[in-house]
Amino acid sequence: MTAPTPGQAGLTEMLTRATAVSGAPVPSVPSVPSVPSGRPGGSPDGAPHPLSLLEKAAEVLGAFDGAEPRLSLTEVVRRSGIPRSSAHRILDQLVGLRWLDREGRDYRMGMRMLELGALASHHNRLRRAALPLLHSLHEQTGHLVHLAVPDGTEVVYLERIGGLDDRSVPSRVGGRMPAYCTGAGKAVLAFGEPDAAERVVAAGLRPRTPATLVRPVALRSELAAVRDRGIAFDREESFRGVVCVAAPLRGAGRAVAAISLSCRGGAAARRELERLAPAVLACSRAVWRELYGPGRARARHAAATPPGSVAQRPRMSEQAMDTMMGWLGRSEWM
Repeated sequence: MTAPTPGQAGLTEMLTRATAVSGAPVPSVPSVPSVPSGRPGGSPDGAPHPLSLLEKAAEVLGAFDGAEPRLSLTEVVRRSGIPRSSAHRILDQLVGLRWLDREGRDYRMGMRMLELGALASHHNRLRRAALPLLHSLHEQTGHLVHLAVPDGTEVVYLERIGGLDDRSVPSRVGGRMPAYCTGAGKAVLAFGEPDAAERVVAAGLRPRTPATLVRPVALRSELAAVRDRGIAFDREESFRGVVCVAAPLRGAGRAVAAISLSCRGGAAARRELERLAPAVLACSRAVWRELYGPGRARARHAAATPPGSVAQRPRMSEQAMDTMMGWLGRSEWM
């Protein structure tokens, strides 16, 4: 069997890594007839070699590499060359594993693909904008820095910047934690969708440490305090001996991510993070300006304006900005 194409090889590697990292099994799909356009070189006479299950899944995922973010079953079949019945079964199982999302009759890349992209260090717009500022925050404070995005009732870490002393903090890029017991999670819950906190409460507030907020009234009160001060704290609520301060990444609308500072310690570490809270808040505001500040908008518009033409001043409402950031949270990281 000849080597797979670069795109297929990359997707196959990502699927294999997903199994190793998340523990989720590769979708089990019943055997189907071989595809006429199978890989050549599989037999001495050069007849096409039947695609393996992993290759079929890679072909299905590879159909989403075009400009259209959403595809119907018919479009997936046309782009991938996989028989319709096989493509439908693979799509359903990829949705179940959250590698894809279903919207009506259409499919789009899901949050699990974001996690894989983070694990493979795929650069994305948010990460590119934030990375220099995250490094600066780490150098300024000497503490572990995280960039996290919300996913349902949890947060997923897109970036982790720290030194040798920070290895004792149990976090990793691509990892996920419950939102209700982490600083980053409480920051996005407090400034997120109105019903986000209630979905978290409905899912259950399980104690991870003696300090975890497990009563709904206590969590709601804490989120109200986060909205008042603009900063969230994790006081050994997710891990014993680990404290954290976090700030939401937002403009005038809802939070799309959070930046946090973490370290080990007790009361002294908590006071240290309270002192550093303004630096975390300043970092989150700087990342937002880097993404959608007026200066960035003018620079992008000027670069796109042909010489000699009259530049039009760009206009973007807060609602349009929120919509754009919501789209960023679902697809542009990939």
